[in-house]
Amino acid sequence: MFPGATDDSEATDTADRSTRDGANFVVVGAPLDATTTFQPGTRFGPRRIRSLSEPFDDYDRRTDQQFSTLGVADHGDVRAWNDVPEYLEYLASTLREAVWNDAVPLLLGGEHTVSLAGVRAVEPEVFVCLDAHLDLYDAYDGNPLSHAAVTRRILEDVDSVEEVVLLGARTGSETEWERAAADDVTVVPPEAVGEWSPDDRLAGREVYLSVDIDAADPGYAPGTGTMEPFGLEPRELRDVVREVAPHAAGFDVVEVNDRDDGQTAALAAKLVREFVFSNADG
Repeated sequence: MFPGATDDSEATDTADRSTRDGANFVVVGAPLDATTTFQPGTRFGPRRIRSLSEPFDDYDRRTDQQFSTLGVADHGDVRAWNDVPEYLEYLASTLREAVWNDAVPLLLGGEHTVSLAGVRAVEPEVFVCLDAHLDLYDAYDGNPLSHAAVTRRILEDVDSVEEVVLLGARTGSETEWERAAADDVTVVPPEAVGEWSPDDRLAGREVYLSVDIDAADPGYAPGTGTMEPFGLEPRELRDVVREVAPHAAGFDVVEVNDRDDGQTAALAAKLVREFVFSNADG
């Protein structure tokens, strides 16, 4: 269970509905590890994120809030299976329950493909994503549901999405960069993220915020599948999360694996908490 959250994973159906009806945020783990292209292990991401959040203080001085009083419920993990399209549909339905109960889903990946389920549940107008990669392949290795194609799927398969903002992206194929030049995509390179602000572009619009942990420089977050040097510092990720969270109706952090000593999962866990504090304070 995510520390400071109420345990929603072992409840009966009736109690389950009662718990979630009163929640402001619902944590859902999505340990999908089906299309990782280099170093697998994202199936361990949700467990490690929860575990590495245990030492954090309940109190947040910046917002003068206690995490444990903000109405966070942990639904546990939605166990992954081999049929990825079916899994994403089931995951989306689980997240949609939170949305229908006026709660903000907090999705713990798992590979980045799970963000498609989060976006389907929330149906935002704007998808804001911290990521080292463009993820704009139409298909990767013939698979349109590859984690390397997730942003393309969100753009083209979710009717509500009008715009994608990619922060920290620093690599992609030639075809991906051509797709990124279209009017519905904005790419903010790593060196410009520190000065980036959404200003009024998110005002009055439904927003979904995704953090692919490889947006961080691998010196800070080596526990991820496809490390890409020259990335963001943790404070830059934190500042983006703080700015976007008040506008966001859904959030995920993805691509955490078990190939380090916990520093990547600790960063992911801290970003979840920053999102909750900032969303609740906004």
